[in-house]
Amino acid sequence: GTDFFETSAMLISFILLGKFLEVLAKGKTSEAIAKLMELAPNSATLLTLDDEGNVVCEREISTQLIQRNDIIKVVPGSKVPTDGAVVWGQSHVNESMITGEARPISKRLGDKVIGGTMNESGVLHVRATHVGSETALAQIVRLVEAAQMAKAPVQKFADRISRYFVPFVVAAAIITWVAWFIAGKTGSYPKSWIPSSMDEFELALQFGISVLVIACPCALGLATPTAVMVATGKGASQGVLIKGGHALESAHKVQCIVFDKTGTLTVGKPLVVGTKLFKNMALQIFYDMVAAAEVNSEHPLAKAIVEYAKSLREDAGLDSGRFSEAKKFEAIPGQGVYAIIEGKELLVGNRCLIIESGIIVSEDVVEHLQETEELARTGILVAIQKEVVGVISISDPVKPEASAVISILRSFGVKSIMVTGDNWGTANAVAREVGIKDVIAETRPSGKAEKVEELQNTGMIVGMVGDGINDSPALVAADVGLAIGAGTDIAIEAADIVLMRNNLEDVVTAIHLSKKTFFRIKLNYLWALGYNVLGIPIAAGVLFPPTHFRLPPWVAGAAMAASSVSVVCSSLLLKYYKRPSILESSQADTQSASSIQL
Repeated sequence: GTDFFETSAMLISFILLGKFLEVLAKGKTSEAIAKLMELAPNSATLLTLDDEGNVVCEREISTQLIQRNDIIKVVPGSKVPTDGAVVWGQSHVNESMITGEARPISKRLGDKVIGGTMNESGVLHVRATHVGSETALAQIVRLVEAAQMAKAPVQKFADRISRYFVPFVVAAAIITWVAWFIAGKTGSYPKSWIPSSMDEFELALQFGISVLVIACPCALGLATPTAVMVATGKGASQGVLIKGGHALESAHKVQCIVFDKTGTLTVGKPLVVGTKLFKNMALQIFYDMVAAAEVNSEHPLAKAIVEYAKSLREDAGLDSGRFSEAKKFEAIPGQGVYAIIEGKELLVGNRCLIIESGIIVSEDVVEHLQETEELARTGILVAIQKEVVGVISISDPVKPEASAVISILRSFGVKSIMVTGDNWGTANAVAREVGIKDVIAETRPSGKAEKVEELQNTGMIVGMVGDGINDSPALVAADVGLAIGAGTDIAIEAADIVLMRNNLEDVVTAIHLSKKTFFRIKLNYLWALGYNVLGIPIAAGVLFPPTHFRLPPWVAGAAMAASSVSVVCSSLLLKYYKRPSILESSQADTQSASSIQL
């Protein structure tokens, strides 16, 4: 009798200890959220300015009381309390805790700052633009929380097994008890096998209880969610925000990645480098009309034209912020814009837009466009009153890491394709520079999505990397949509993975982290299944006849607890994930090349 009292006490103790260790270990899987929430400072210095912009008062307030357009003072060594724009001062800000970018970023008048980042050198005055739940940090925390709660498709495997596991184990325990009891009563084994403090019934009961206790569906249930929680948290710390287990699972299967060009493969900060007028027209008037239309567009090329037009007005001593009002403005996705400026119809866009509008493109214009495209520049045609009057040449340099990233993806067995709304000449020139062989140019946003679906129909798992509104349909259509963090809110919302650093190397990091995570999940399943496959027969007494070895219920309870804890600890090893070493070497090469150019 005393044997069973000890067994019950030790069994309960080991199960409780195992649950405690399991909760402790699971808590560590969500440390990423706690660390993110700790980034926000508790207080901020609020400035009061007079009409001339001079500081008349400063006082310390809680960051929760900051309102939009408040002016906040950020001293060296303190954290930026909220998202905003610099209105005075210059400094270097360490954004590694948000974006994963190791080097401090220079900040000066007009630059954006992110709440929770560290100001390193100078004093900054920041105008709050996003506060409370609107800040980038708050959105990241919400996104990581949602990702950690989302169930990965591979979890269905554990769910299917668990559905039959418990009835199977209960049946196995009953069968074990009945088999040993009948064997004992019929004399199928020697009486010497029975411990002195037991009879046949008690020995059989202990075998049955051991089977019931040692079986552990918990380890199967923990195999996937714990790994996903650690991986999404680790990804967030490296500037890769993964929106749940589905995105994480799909990323490791990607066979082909479709890249947008502008702002994705290129820097996304295009500059006007040339203008060719084909009609007798003043350059200032030409750009005033074009900018009046383009100021309503969010496209990077439009912004480049507007900035250039503003600089021309400044040089002429005119107000750089005033352009004529655009009437009947229409953005034509993947092609350009239409507007009526000062009573004249204006079309600004690529050759397809001009031709489809029934406007004749002369041989001189075609020849100039070809020369522009051969230099990897984009030629923007401008038509006024159904007549081409000029071509604007815009240059957008390729990102320094683009070529290395395409090469690394190729070594992973991932095919790269470039799909862009830009002309064929510029697209081919950029593709040659980065090492992409498959190019599709002069396509509309719907065409990008159609290309993704076409690749999917061949049986390929397709990823899409983009940054603009025109990439959103393709990002949604792809098995995995990756949005460049510096892109538009719509693109980021449509994507499955957000790359906070605007660095293409994070595409490799996302895929590599996904591969490592699913290797760990498979290892967890292998351990959990292997443990049950070996543990249940041993608990049932298969080793008892030849070796007289048996697992008492309290030992089975300890083994069950250890299996769950070991699976969680296995997942926690993902906290030590490091980017592929080939990325570090390529980054060093890029930095050395940049320093040589400087």
